[in-house]
Amino acid sequence: MINADVGDWLLDTASSGNLLLAAPVAFAAGLVSFFSPCVIPLLPGYLSYVSGISVTELQTANRGRILAGALLFVLGFSAVFVAGGALFGAAGQRLLPYQDEIAVIGGIFLILMGMVFMGAFGFLQRDVRSHQVPRVGLVAAPLLGLLFGVGWTPCIGPTLSAVLVLAGNEATAGRGALLALIYCLGLGLPFILAALFLGHFLRVSSWVREHQRAVSVFGGVMLVATGLLLITGLWGQLVISLQHWIGGFEVPI
Repeated sequence: MINADVGDWLLDTASSGNLLLAAPVAFAAGLVSFFSPCVIPLLPGYLSYVSGISVTELQTANRGRILAGALLFVLGFSAVFVAGGALFGAAGQRLLPYQDEIAVIGGIFLILMGMVFMGAFGFLQRDVRSHQVPRVGLVAAPLLGLLFGVGWTPCIGPTLSAVLVLAGNEATAGRGALLALIYCLGLGLPFILAALFLGHFLRVSSWVREHQRAVSVFGGVMLVATGLLLITGLWGQLVISLQHWIGGFEVPI
């Protein structure tokens, strides 16, 4: 019975036009968060903290230890963001009768956050993380991920807010959590790849720092565009179109 219920939930979730539309936005928001000034310039420091290996030794150290630390760190901050997604999804379910009004309010909020990400209202882009975190090693890596998940929020707030708004739009805790998990994949996979291929990522991070403005503009435009879709009702129309397409799809034999 439990397996059948889980299967029905997965089928219903997979056929949700809303989730199919929101999932790429959530994943892209995670990637933009990783390449933001909050994260990528300090990448070697993060990997040093969670592995207990000094920055100067990272490129020659055992990859397995660095990978383990990165995985535990990602699990830690994912717990924070997935819980937030579930909370917003549950709240959206209670506010379902006011879905249209909530979509407009959320759209306006996303447009403002997009402007913040592009550089407006700079005082809202503060980062409250401590930059003097000692190397803690593998045991404390998940806890450090939890703490950084909370501390990152003011800095990656514009992109994270997009995911939480869309999680509320999903109107269930399960779908909201799933959408936040997709965001965490976008943010966490580069961490894991960096642990495996640090030298390559250091070169990439150098290029990103040189083009940081372009990354910020891309993220801001994505948020503004999503906000406009919500305000104008085009988001809902796209969801309906996707649902019709999914409903009429047949696997060729």
